[in-house]
Amino acid sequence: MKVQILGTGCAKCQLLEKNAREAVQELGLAAEFEKVSKIDDIMAMGVMMTPALAVDGMVKAVGKVLTKESIKELLKA
Repeated sequence: MKVQILGTGCAKCQLLEKNAREAVQELGLAAEFEKVSKIDDIMAMGVMMTPALAVDGMVKAVGKVLTKESIKELLKA
């Protein structure tokens, strides 16, 4: 599984990454994390607001910091 955090590195982006890492760890999943910070790359994925979360190339959330529990639900689905 590939988890991508889209954002420029702001506090919200960092919190989203922290929550995503904790969710993956608690679920016992193997995941590769990638930070996408170049605006052109973020826009190429169809994202106009950060932070955003993508799993296996599919954007799952845009413009908000998901809680650890919300991320766990996304990963289970």
